[in-house]
Amino acid sequence: MNATDVNNPNYFHKVVDCQWACPAHTNVPEYIRLIAQGRYTDAYMLNRESNVFPAILGRTCDRPCEPACRRGRVDGKPVAICRLKRVAADLRDDITDRLPKIPSQKNGKRIACIGAGPASLTVANDLMPLGYEVVMFEKYDRPGGLMRTNIPAFRLPEAVLMDEINQILGMGVEIRYNSDITSMQALLAEGFDAIFVGTGAPRGKELDIPGRHDTDRIHIGIDWLESIAFGHTDSVGENVLIIGVGNTAMDCCRSSCRLGGKDIKVMARRPRGFFKASPWELEDAEEEGVEILINHAPVRFVIENGKLIGMDFERLEWDSQAKKSKTLETVFLPADDVILAIGQENAFPWIERDIGIEFDKWDMPVVDEKTMQCTRAGIFFGGDAAWGPKNIIWAAEHGHQAAISIHNYCQAVPITERLPQGMNLISQKMGISEWSYHNDYNPSKRQKMQHVDLTRRFQQMNIEVELGFSAEQTATEVLRCMNCDIETAFVAPRCIECDACIDICPVQCLTITRNGEEDDLRQRLSAPAINLTQDLYVSDPLPQTARIMAKDEDLCVHCGLCAERCPTAAWDMQKFELLIPYAGRPVSTACATA
Repeated sequence: MNATDVNNPNYFHKVVDCQWACPAHTNVPEYIRLIAQGRYTDAYMLNRESNVFPAILGRTCDRPCEPACRRGRVDGKPVAICRLKRVAADLRDDITDRLPKIPSQKNGKRIACIGAGPASLTVANDLMPLGYEVVMFEKYDRPGGLMRTNIPAFRLPEAVLMDEINQILGMGVEIRYNSDITSMQALLAEGFDAIFVGTGAPRGKELDIPGRHDTDRIHIGIDWLESIAFGHTDSVGENVLIIGVGNTAMDCCRSSCRLGGKDIKVMARRPRGFFKASPWELEDAEEEGVEILINHAPVRFVIENGKLIGMDFERLEWDSQAKKSKTLETVFLPADDVILAIGQENAFPWIERDIGIEFDKWDMPVVDEKTMQCTRAGIFFGGDAAWGPKNIIWAAEHGHQAAISIHNYCQAVPITERLPQGMNLISQKMGISEWSYHNDYNPSKRQKMQHVDLTRRFQQMNIEVELGFSAEQTATEVLRCMNCDIETAFVAPRCIECDACIDICPVQCLTITRNGEEDDLRQRLSAPAINLTQDLYVSDPLPQTARIMAKDEDLCVHCGLCAERCPTAAWDMQKFELLIPYAGRPVSTACATA
């Protein structure tokens, strides 16, 4: 087996898990350290470099980084990375002078962005500083896309949404409101140099069962949330059934609580372990009195004298994998309103099928996953419009990649030409026994978000429920970070096999043994290798005995005790930085300069 490393085969190195877990990478441990120092504005700007919407995402992100957080391997609860993004956003100073400078002399290229959602806004954010003219077409009279229409104000206040949107629109983007694009062919005739489609997945899925079209009290979830956002809906019946159990369903049921619903039930076809909604979304809904019923499959809407009175459901019993079920009984549940939140679909009736844009068997545009370009040159897709519903952080990443392609396309550079990501490894050793980072383990538990009192939060639709972390909570939570960007590095020729590192390792992740096939080697480790999906790091032969040093990265907590104890500096602790290329910029240097 060979060692794994960025630069040197004699080094052990592991990139930061939480950083790679996020589609739009950011240097998570670094911005947490900045927050710990009270440098909120620096932390915000570091986060904004890749995630673009730190305050919005600090409230709404699906948190792909947190399951990968190494802290979760220690006490089961990851660092509250998402919450800390919000801390930096809420406490930052004015950043106007830190935003990219927009050249007064344009480069002569005009880009059309269809939709003013997160993907299009990210494209504009990246292209405006390069001298492009960006024209954004938005069918509503306000920007934000699904961030505005599908995320209720009690989760994402209007002021927070508009603050970060205006950072981008303020760069000089020409935005045309109430401008619904009805023909791609007509837009092409306007002579734009490139077009980006960021229209989201605007169509909610239907539930075609008896009674569906016999009443006006059955609503499509995303359309219903949109009507609330624009003030067209301000009430709901007392008995409300939500069909589906994703995050949209959670927004629907919690909105129902605020519009007058008294008995609100979320109907799930499968057991709880198979829900699509995030655990924290489920917790917030149940805290507000929403009942979640599992193993109920809708059969029909019950209509009497033209009025919806409820629904019939089959109560199911599933096997352990929730793949096969049997019906136990049919039950009736009363309802004044039913909201369908069973998924979203794309809709492209405005794209002509004879202009060179190919569609697949699901009537989705064929889009290259790397370049974001469709089968017609110069037209790019991103966000939910590209591959269906995902989330805001994916939309931002799609926007970054599309901006690179658009810049290449307009400069006559192959759009497949992508600059590599850069990586730095910087030793944290300052002297014989001094290090430039702290490796103390803090036993504090993950901090609990404080919420507005239940009785108050239902008084208005726009009362933000989550209050954010207090100063004390922030100070405690940042100390839970284990600095996992400070990586172990091992130089085999320096090792004298004294076993000092093995003796001091608190988790027994190190082993000196003879090399061999992986299955055999795993049987000879100091501690059992429980996570077989995690690579072992194996050094070159050691100079004394030709044995190898093996490290189980799944166990390592990056405490640095091996490097502090090593008498020959065979072990070192090195800070990892990921440098990300953006449109017109070889790599981001934000990590190094924040």
